[in-house]
Amino acid sequence: MRTSRYGRFTLWLIGLLLTAAPLTAGGEDGTGAAASPEPPKSNSVTKTLGGMQFWSDELVFRGWRIQQNVLSGHYRLLDDSDHRQVSGTFDECCHKLEEIKRTRSLPPLKGRAVVTLHGLIRSRDMMAGIGEYLEREGDYTWINVSYASTRRSLDEHAAALARVIEHLDGVSQIDFVCHSLGNLVVRRYLGEASAEQPQWKVDPRVKRMVMLAPPNHGARFAEYFKDNKLFSLVLGPSGNQLAGQWSEIEKRLAVPPFEFGIIAGSKKSGRLENPLLQGEGDLVVSVEETRLAGACDFLVVPLAHGDLMDDPDVRRCVRRFLEEGCFVAADKRMPIATEEKPAGEEAKAAP
Repeated sequence: MRTSRYGRFTLWLIGLLLTAAPLTAGGEDGTGAAASPEPPKSNSVTKTLGGMQFWSDELVFRGWRIQQNVLSGHYRLLDDSDHRQVSGTFDECCHKLEEIKRTRSLPPLKGRAVVTLHGLIRSRDMMAGIGEYLEREGDYTWINVSYASTRRSLDEHAAALARVIEHLDGVSQIDFVCHSLGNLVVRRYLGEASAEQPQWKVDPRVKRMVMLAPPNHGARFAEYFKDNKLFSLVLGPSGNQLAGQWSEIEKRLAVPPFEFGIIAGSKKSGRLENPLLQGEGDLVVSVEETRLAGACDFLVVPLAHGDLMDDPDVRRCVRRFLEEGCFVAADKRMPIATEEKPAGEEAKAAP
């Protein structure tokens, strides 16, 4: 019996999510071993998987990071090779990091920093290529943030990001390059400024941002699966917010008050299309869902959702925007006006 196009897509998407599911193992070694409420403190140096889905960064310094376990609440300090140096409280990890800075003469942060955030189900490794490129070619201090995308809500992701930014001492300017859900984490971080009793202050050093495949108006495919228990389990609180709770979470998302640009993907994977998307898209997010009024440049490229970060042309466009405020050239900007254009008039340009 032949499988319908819709059926083939559903099977493909289930396979994709199940393939990513092993990344959600927790614990110090990625096996769930540290899921007890009060894990023992440890000063032994141990190799870890770097965090994956049960750890969120709260301090990042030149590849070193202090992470919190989202199940137990305890912290650990990882070196730039993902070896755990110590675990315990946040202050204990900070004390150990300061000691290491002194003994190893690690230089302080300075200059412009570019903060990268990955998307839902992904890990910070997905942003490694573009981050290394910007650090090498653009002379940025690269801060690659890891967060438990499937285990916490957008509010919690934004609070963790606020703590990371708070600890970027010595940095003169902060720019963002984010993929998919990572863009909403930043928008939620910025949205706290309008809260009646803000939990954190938005850092005035933030100047520019590039959004890669952002679900700025939610994601229709996620909404379709909002009642599916398997997808709810895999996607977690953030995925559920994209689906059935979008109208509420959208109220707490801010349009960046600084220059930002958007790069959307438009790609068919062979004969397979996503029947849940309206119009062109990257198999996960439609081009229309990426648009956000106020963007000073907009670009559509023939790539799938997970391929944008690794494309050489996209990387060059990202760097140009961070440096000049445009993807291609100043006279070829395609801004999105406050009064949006009708659907179907998406701007297109070659990198």
